[in-house]
Amino acid sequence: MKIKTILLAAGLAFGLQGIAPQAQAADIQTRLIRFGYGLNQDSNQGRAAQVFADEVAKLSDGKMQIRAIGAAALGSDIQMQQALIGGAQEMMVGSTATLVGITPEMAMWDTPFLFNSGEEADKILDGRAGQMLIEKLNDKGLVGLVYWENGFRNLTNSQRPVTRVEDFDGLKLRVMQNNIFLDTFQRLGANAVPLPFSELFTALETKTVDGQENPYNTILSSKFYEVQKYLSVTNHVYSPWIVLASKQWWDTLSADERDVLLKAAVASRDFERKDTRQEAEKALAQLKAEGMQVNEVSPEEVERMRETIKPVNEQIKQNVGPAIWQAVQNQLKAIRQGTDRPRG
Repeated sequence: MKIKTILLAAGLAFGLQGIAPQAQAADIQTRLIRFGYGLNQDSNQGRAAQVFADEVAKLSDGKMQIRAIGAAALGSDIQMQQALIGGAQEMMVGSTATLVGITPEMAMWDTPFLFNSGEEADKILDGRAGQMLIEKLNDKGLVGLVYWENGFRNLTNSQRPVTRVEDFDGLKLRVMQNNIFLDTFQRLGANAVPLPFSELFTALETKTVDGQENPYNTILSSKFYEVQKYLSVTNHVYSPWIVLASKQWWDTLSADERDVLLKAAVASRDFERKDTRQEAEKALAQLKAEGMQVNEVSPEEVERMRETIKPVNEQIKQNVGPAIWQAVQNQLKAIRQGTDRPRG
C-alpha cells in the first residue's frame, strides 16, 4: 500500500510539473504589435505613439504590447500601408493623403483651405463625416481607428520668400505622392516633385528640390531649418494623420482586444492633438531662433491662391462624391453658424 501511495504521489507530482509550464506560458503570453510611424522618436508622432503603447499595456494588464518603430524604419507610409493590407505588419500611423490611391474619398482632407481652425477639424474628423471616410477603408484591407493631427501645412524653400502667387514660379517643391498636392502646386506655378518623406532631407540638402511643405512641428523635428532659409505661413492645407490596423490581423482579435486598442487610440489622439498644438507655437519660435526668415502671406494673396486652385477643389468634389463633400460642407456651415450640436 505504501509503495502504491508513493507511486501515485510521484505520478501526480510529475503530471503537475508537466502541466504547470504550459499553464504558466499561457498566463504570461503577450500579443506583440508592431506600430510603425515616419517621424523621429522625439517628435509629436513619437510621443503620441508612446502614449498609445502605454495605454494598451495598461488597459490589457500587459497582455498586449505595442512595439513603436519610428523614423520610417518599417518603410514609407505607402510601404507600411501595403504591409498592413498584406498582413505583414499590424499597425501604423501615417498621412491620409497617401491613402488616396487606395481610397479616393480620402482626398477630402486634402482640400486646400478647408478648415479655419484645428477645432473645426476636430469636430469634422471625429464626427459623422470623418467616420464615413474611415468606413471606406474596410474593404481595402485596412481598419481606421482615429485621426491624429499633423497640422496646418506651410511652405519652406531655399530660394526666396513666397508672399504672392507669382513667387511660386520655378520653385522645385517636394510634395507627397498624391495627385491633389501635385495639381495644387503645379497650378500655383511650382515644379511639384513627388518624393517619400524618408528621402526629403537628403533631397533638400543636395538641392534636388528647392523646398517642401509641412507643419511647423515636422519642419523643426526633421531639422529642415538646416537646409531651408525661408518659411512662408500659408496654412494652405490642414493635414491629419490616421491610426490604421491591418484588417487581416484585426479580424483575428477578440472583442476585448479591439476595445483596448480603440480606447488607447482615443487617449493617444487627445494627447497628440494637444501636444501638437502646443508644440506648433514653440516650433515656430524655435525655427525663427534657428535663423529661418518667416513671412506671413496676406489674406488678399491667400484669396488669390484660392481662386487659382479652384479647379482642384471641383475635382476633389467629383472624386469624393457628393454625399461626403456635402456632409463636410453642411457640418462646417453649422459649426460656423453655431448650430452644430454633438450627437447624444
